[in-house]
Amino acid sequence: MTLAPSLSEALSEAGSRAPDLSIVDSLVARLRASLGSDRVSTAEAARRAASTDYAFLSPVLSAALPAARPADVVVYPRSLDELTAAVALARDLEVPIVPRGKGTGNYGQAVPLAAGMVVDLSGMDGVLELGNGWARAEAGATFVVLETAARRVGQEVAMLPTTVGSTIGGFLAGGAGGVGSIEHGLLWNGFVRELEVVTPGGVVRPRGEECLPYLHAYGVTGIIAAATVKLAPARARIGLVASYDSFDAAVAAGQELLALQPPPRLVSVDDPELVALYPPDACLPLGRYSLRAVVDKGFDPGLLAGGRIELVSEEAAAYLSTLAFNHVTLRAKKARADLCHLQVSGGALVNNADAVRSVLPGAMLHLDGLSDGFGGLLLSEFRDTATLYEGVARLRELGVFVVDPHTWLLGGPALANIRATAQANDPKGLLNPGKLPPRSAGQQ
Repeated sequence: MTLAPSLSEALSEAGSRAPDLSIVDSLVARLRASLGSDRVSTAEAARRAASTDYAFLSPVLSAALPAARPADVVVYPRSLDELTAAVALARDLEVPIVPRGKGTGNYGQAVPLAAGMVVDLSGMDGVLELGNGWARAEAGATFVVLETAARRVGQEVAMLPTTVGSTIGGFLAGGAGGVGSIEHGLLWNGFVRELEVVTPGGVVRPRGEECLPYLHAYGVTGIIAAATVKLAPARARIGLVASYDSFDAAVAAGQELLALQPPPRLVSVDDPELVALYPPDACLPLGRYSLRAVVDKGFDPGLLAGGRIELVSEEAAAYLSTLAFNHVTLRAKKARADLCHLQVSGGALVNNADAVRSVLPGAMLHLDGLSDGFGGLLLSEFRDTATLYEGVARLRELGVFVVDPHTWLLGGPALANIRATAQANDPKGLLNPGKLPPRSAGQQ
């Protein structure tokens, strides 16, 4: 598969930084002496497992990411001191360092392009402190653990990914939004209060807006060791599923739900063709547009006009979150391996949906409610990269905002800030090399 020039250059630059095996041997000996042999692995199975993530969701990335040389060594720190020591040892030998949570990111952000050392943070999994409106946890704590701890004190995590087995550090370093984003926004909208970050130069503790260059930065600015994130008062909710004869009717009902006060935890809409790819369920009738929501318990489903109520259940909320955001891509590709996805948002998804679907072969729309309306996914048959990116260009002409999930390169409006922070914290470029766009690619 032919790569875009920026990806080819980034891959070549990163590959040239792969350490000599003699240097790797020296690092492994020092790591074992400092941390203990149980914290260090050079077993091939461990190295290969630590060098993959959910990039298989993209036919472009799965074909492009290197498989010949995985990480040279995997480190499993259990404390801030152990993490700091491992990073310092790799820095001294100029060995590339890639942080990893549970590997559920789908951009290839946890895939080492220069081999080197992968730091598996899943063992740093403690919930350290809970307060009124906030929780402090180590990077390896999963959202299941964090949400359970918050619920014990009458609170809930303000916003969390649909893959609740993901770690808080991995989500902050590679995610964006999820369940709760209708009310609380995205990562950048005050979700993070404070971070504890390990860099090659030591530990830094950004607060407030100082945290921004560490969010969705794939670890190039530093390795998140702990985070203080937003909690909200827990509310009793119900899961609601309705079906509709038309897309317009389903969207209109979804917009009514988005306007509720207090806001829903989740609102999703799917085309019938996408519903048909999900595991069979009586509440997801074939041939009909599906509307799913998690709303406050006092809501009367009878207020939704024009459709058919298929399910109302207090137990359904967790299940409905697995039919939202990029969990949809995971489910759809299990049924049809030929599919690929784009992350999309903007008014055209609602106002010009047929034109949006027409840009790619067999395209299907999935919508998720956000704080400013609907975003979502466009899933379609993958023919080749040319067809895919011709579709992206046409979507942008329609006014659709497209986030490309088929690149491991960082981008977006925060890129300049991320690059500057990476240069300050990691002047040798050891942290996850190859994930910042080459400057020759015409990017910031």
